[in-house]
Amino acid sequence: MEENPMREIRVEKVTLNIGCGSDADKLKRAEKLLQTITGQKPLITKTKDRTTFGMTAKKPIGVKVTLRKEKAKKFLIDALTAIEKELKEKQINDGNFSFGIKEYIDLPNVNYDPDVGILGMDVCVTLERPGFRVKRKLKSSNIGKKHLITKDETIEWLKKFEVNIVG
Repeated sequence: MEENPMREIRVEKVTLNIGCGSDADKLKRAEKLLQTITGQKPLITKTKDRTTFGMTAKKPIGVKVTLRKEKAKKFLIDALTAIEKELKEKQINDGNFSFGIKEYIDLPNVNYDPDVGILGMDVCVTLERPGFRVKRKLKSSNIGKKHLITKDETIEWLKKFEVNIVG
């Protein structure tokens, strides 16, 4: 029997994030790094309200880039290579998983840039099935629990990339 094409799991987006705190120099370096790696203009993230760390509202604290479609798939393969295709089970959630890259030079085909120095980044991957667009469009959509992606399905999907899941 053929598998239902609406059950196929695919990458919705890959989000790269570099937190910089109040260091303006590190913010500029992180922005340059994400622009170089992805070829897209990064978004500067700002604090929402006064934080418990004493930072005022609307102060820049990091940069992020969202990759979609083929760019997201290509970067995900490179990023998984950088972490040696190993994830902990607690890094995987229902239809999402996240991991950190300690140094950007771990990525294949990326060379050290003395202007940037050494920076790491967080990589967050969101998975979806065909039909999730309906859920985003309609506020009262009832997409059904069977259509949601479980943790076990996420782990099974990661096996296509030969990712080793550690307890």
